[in-house]
This record gives sequence, structure tokens and C-alpha cells, in this order.
Amino acid sequence: MDTRDVKLIVLNLAESFFTSWAFMKTGSMEPGNLLTGVIFLLAFFLYRHISLRLSVKTFAYTWTARISAMILSAAYTMFYMLMEYRRYVELLTNRLYRLIVLAAVFVGFFICFYKLLLFLFSYSADTVTLRRFLYRGEEQTAPKSLCLYCWAGCMLFWFPYFLYQYPGVMTPDSINQLEQVLGVIGYSNHHPFVHTMIFSLFYHIGYFISGNMSSAVSLYTFFQMCFLSFSVYYFLKTLELYCVRPAILVLITLFYALVPYHAVFSVTVWKDIPFAAVVMLFSCSMLRLMKKSGAASLGMFVFAGTMICLLRSNGWYGFLFCVPFLLYAYHRQVKRMFPAVAGIILAAVIVKYPVMNALHVAQPDLIESLSIPTQQIAAVLCHDRPLSADQRALVDHVIDTTYIKDLYNPAFADNMKELVRAGDQAYLERHKWEYFKLWVSLGLAYPADYLQAYIDQTCGYWYPDSFYPVAEGEGVSATKLGVSHSPLIGGPVVIKAKEIALKMGGMLPLYGLLWSMGVAFCFLLFCIGNAFVRQERAKLLLYLPSFALYLTVMIATPVATDFRYVYFMVFAEPFYLMAALIETSGPICAVTSSHRPE
Repeated sequence: MDTRDVKLIVLNLAESFFTSWAFMKTGSMEPGNLLTGVIFLLAFFLYRHISLRLSVKTFAYTWTARISAMILSAAYTMFYMLMEYRRYVELLTNRLYRLIVLAAVFVGFFICFYKLLLFLFSYSADTVTLRRFLYRGEEQTAPKSLCLYCWAGCMLFWFPYFLYQYPGVMTPDSINQLEQVLGVIGYSNHHPFVHTMIFSLFYHIGYFISGNMSSAVSLYTFFQMCFLSFSVYYFLKTLELYCVRPAILVLITLFYALVPYHAVFSVTVWKDIPFAAVVMLFSCSMLRLMKKSGAASLGMFVFAGTMICLLRSNGWYGFLFCVPFLLYAYHRQVKRMFPAVAGIILAAVIVKYPVMNALHVAQPDLIESLSIPTQQIAAVLCHDRPLSADQRALVDHVIDTTYIKDLYNPAFADNMKELVRAGDQAYLERHKWEYFKLWVSLGLAYPADYLQAYIDQTCGYWYPDSFYPVAEGEGVSATKLGVSHSPLIGGPVVIKAKEIALKMGGMLPLYGLLWSMGVAFCFLLFCIGNAFVRQERAKLLLYLPSFALYLTVMIATPVATDFRYVYFMVFAEPFYLMAALIETSGPICAVTSSHRPE
């Protein structure tokens, strides 16, 4: 054994020590726990194996790979530190000891993530091996209509949920839209007007055919289920254009067919569900345009982009964020792509302003988009921080702070928004600039309160260990409109099967990763980093829509852990994976005439 090997072993021992320290603290174990020794040994042998693999896979240990791994490792580590740092040092009072422990935990997590990321990059950047694994050979042809069978498989596994939840899962948000459809209340863009109109179209067609309100609602629910599964079909067809192996297409289908929250959401009357579908369609259209700029793909690009702008309020802002990057990415296709992007913006503007104004569609109030600033100011008030006379006057002009401590919920902004609505919101709207300065000045004075309020309000979307219920919607919320939960199948077996299916995500390791919004975000970041490692920066465009939409959620989310707000990201996880692994330049294998790109 030479000196270099000895140094490497010593380094691996030190790395394993810090890793075991980090896992000891995050697992609330005592230093004498036998498992700390187990973790140390597992980390040591893992790091030794990684070192040996990287020594022969040098392309995964380039400067770009190391920088990407460092940035991602720092981000992942901070996700844990921001949420758990107080628990790590809760029994220590000496500041020096607290600093030492926090530094050790940070180093341990950073090393662990850094090593694992380099290890994963050594596989995801190994295009030679991936080519043999991902693509069918030139002599192979894909089974005819495979993607259609996969679509039918999704529908088959989702259909029992449709029958059990008939006419669909309707929460208070869904009931509000139904009231608009029936003319009970006026139109409002609080829930996207375009989605309400789509709901209205299918409702009235269904009512014309059946004369029954539940049947009318169920027609929309069935359409939504078909539309969501169509986006899966379009994704699979896109992969088929890249000659991906049929077995992989089947595995992807199983993710959509068998993970039960897809089935529950497919029959839940929310705008978030078709929104997730159009984000997938938009991303797939860009992936297709990387291979060949066909008219059908361009048409899907325009349709899906327009619907992104109209099916959620944050979709409009997310798309505007993407526009400069889209124009730069497509600057060599000015005649085709610039009119497409301009057409999306023009169509959205026409609907959002002239059309909605002509139909007297009410827009959301100002406070609806100020959830995080409202929570941050409320946190300062609840901590009894001293305010100047002018600052106190601005606060008192808008809200009554008598019961603010009872109403404030760090993870739920609706209480504070309702407090503003019960006060003088008109004064806030007339003095936006003064309140913006109030928000900035309080943030500069009490940054720790602002940071903690932001963490509490957004943690579910980035912290991988958050727990929250997923897809627990059931039946139709109480209403006098004449629609009620009327299951077409039922009984204790059906009910228990549904209950077990939804609880498994909170019980089984690994499988539970599919239920975590924080894990989904970490995975998106990994795929972005992988594009740099593989020198495929053009692929960054494929992740741009999801990343932009995620940022809008992080800026304005009213709830810390609502799965549906980032369902578009969870729904697109297989897309992120395949986009990261496939090669977009040039044909991979011969494409038969029956599977020729447009």
C-alpha cells in the first residue's frame, strides 16, 4: 500500500466520522448508540467504493462535476440545517460548543451529499453505458400502439377512483367554481376563469344530456381524468421518438398508474390538475422541438404555453419569467419560435384583460398575493418587537392587532389575510409604497424573524423530511346546490383498500420519497446540475418552466405544505429523469416509418 492509498483511507475515515456525527444528530441518537458505529462503517465502505469508482470514471470528476456537486451539496445541507439546527443544539448553552456541533453536522451532511452526487454523476454522465440501457437497437422496433396501451393502463387503474368518488372530489374551492357555473355568484378569477369556463362547458353538456347535476359534474371529472392521462401518453410518445426502450415506457406508466395520489387527483375538481398536465405537455413539446421542429409540436407548444398562463395565476408570472430565456434559446429560430412565444403572450393578455373585463370577472384582491410579506410582518408583531410610531400607525390603519397572537399560524397565511380583509384593505391599496417601505424596514430591523417566518411558510416545498397529508380529499363538500357524493362502488373492502393505498406513502421507506415535495425539488435540482455535468446546457430549457413556477410558489404560497401547489413538479418527475439521461442531439437509433417524428 503506497502513501497515496494511506492518505485516501485516512481521508475516508475522517469523512465517515463527520457523516456519522451528522446522522447521529439528525436521528436524535446518543453518541454511544451502536447504530452510530454501523453508520460510520457503512459510510467508510461506501466512500471507499466511490473513490475507487471515480478513479476509473474520471469524466464524472471533472471541474464542472465537482462545482455542481458542491453547489447542490451546500443547498441540500442547508435544507436540513435551516429546519433542524435548533434541535441539534437544544441541550447546549455554550455558544462555542453550539458552533462546533453545527459546523460538524454541516460538514458531515455536505460530505455525504457531495460524495453521493459525484457517485450518481458517474452513472448519469456515462453516456456510453446509458445508450445501451435506454435505447432500443437499430434492429428493434417498438410494439405498435404501446403508448396507447399505456394510456389505457392509466385509465384502467384510475377508473375505480372515479367510480368511488363519483361525481368527483369537490372541496370548497370546487364548490365555489360550481356556484359560478350555475350563476349563483358572479365570475371571479380567484379561481382561474378559464378553468371555470372549461368546467362550465362540460357541466352544461352533461346536464343537457342527462338532466342530472351529478352526472353533469362527472362529465367534467371524466374529461379531466382523460386529459391528465393524455399528458402521460404524449410524454411516452415523445420518448418513443427518442427510441427509448419499451420496458422503460412501461415502468414510467406504472408510476402514474399505481401511485395512488395520481388517481385521486385525476378525479379532484381543482385547477391544479389540468395545470400539471399542461406543464408536462409544454415541457414535452420543447423536448420534441429539440429533435425536429414539427408543426404539431409547435402547436402543442403554443397551446400548452397559453394554458399555463391561464390555468393558474402564478402560471402567468412563471411564463413571463421564462420569456427572456426562451427568446435567447430560440434566437436561431426567429421566424418560427418568436411568433409562437408572442402568440402565447398575446392570447393570454386578450383573455386576461379585454375578455375578462367585458364579462365583469372580478380579480383577486391585493392581499391574496401578499401571503409571505403578511406572515413576516405578523411574526414581528407576535414577537412584540418595538415599532416606531409611524410603523405602528401604518399597521393599525389596516388591522386590529388585539387577537393577532391567537390568529397567527406560522404555516398558514389565510388567518392573517382574513384579518386584513376584516380591516381597511382599501387603505393598504391606496398606500402600497408606504407599506412596501414598512415591510423592508421591519425586515432590516428584524431579519431573524423574517427568515424564520419564511422558513415556516415554505418549508414543505424544500425540506425533504416534512410530513403532510396527500390526496385525502373525499367526496363532495357540504353544499345546497344539489350535488352530493354518490359512489358507484363502495363497501368496506373498497374503502379499506383506498385507505391503505394512501397511507403506504407515510409508512414505507424509498416509496415514501415519491410523496415528498422536498425530495421532488431536490431531484429537479439534481437534474439541472446533471445538465452542466454532461455539458448539455440546452437541456436547462426543459427544466425552466417547472423551476420558474416553483419560484412563484416560493414567493407567494399561502400554505407551507400543500401538495397540489407543486403537483406539476411531482407529476413531471419521470420527465426530469428521462430528460436528464437521453441524448437530444442527433438520432439514437433508426426510426421506422410507423414511428417517424413529425
